Amino acid sequence: MIRFKRKLTSKELLKEKRKDYRNIVIIQVTIVIVGLLLSDIILEEQESLTSKLIITLFSMFSALYVYLLWDLLRDFTSNQFIIKGVIFVITGVVIVGTLTEFPFYNILEFENRRTYLFVLHGCIFPIEVLVIAFTIRDIFGGNVLTPEKLWGAACIYLMIGISFASLYDLINFASPGCFGPILPLGIPSYSECIYYSFNILGGTETIYPDPIRLVRNIGVIEAVWGNLFIVLIIGKLLTLPRMKDADE
Repeated sequence: MIRFKRKLTSKELLKEKRKDYRNIVIIQVTIVIVGLLLSDIILEEQESLTSKLIITLFSMFSALYVYLLWDLLRDFTSNQFIIKGVIFVITGVVIVGTLTEFPFYNILEFENRRTYLFVLHGCIFPIEVLVIAFTIRDIFGGNVLTPEKLWGAACIYLMIGISFASLYDLINFASPGCFGPILPLGIPSYSECIYYSFNILGGTETIYPDPIRLVRNIGVIEAVWGNLFIVLIIGKLLTLPRMKDADE
């Protein structure tokens, strides 16, 4: 039975949001660090035990991340169609991904792995966009600065980088060599997309100076959107009274 968090009191809901935002930020930071620092080991020798353990660890963090996104989504809506639809998609993706991509065995195999990965990742990307939309509405709503808004701002910023990385990965599946070199499918490709996305978001240069036009243009959109979000969130949060001041 799926429990809807809207049954909580207002104070309980605020605490629940704060906890969910904090948990997502922690797992986001972990995914980015693991993806950036440990991808070289996978690229060097994908069949080694160390590489398989890293892939397993990264996959576990990714599965936990999408579950936490769904858990956060329940803070914003009690719509049964959305909640059950999202958990159904997430469960299907995790099960199929485990059966096909688990490094120690492969129960299922697809003839065209690139198309299969495109569909699998394509099912998660809209969920990320949906959660971002609900979270932005929550952060910019209300007239009081509360702790969960600060955690929510950090959550959205990191989610922008990760969701754009997912989009770049989808483009890489559809158009191999979109960054220049051909990136290996799976974790190596996604880790490079994380690298590219956060370089764009942070305003630093990448090692891919000549991507295809679509990747380049989406990179501009990400950079503008990321900077605009920072300006808006700073302007919004600095003008809000703190909760205890508002109470007084």
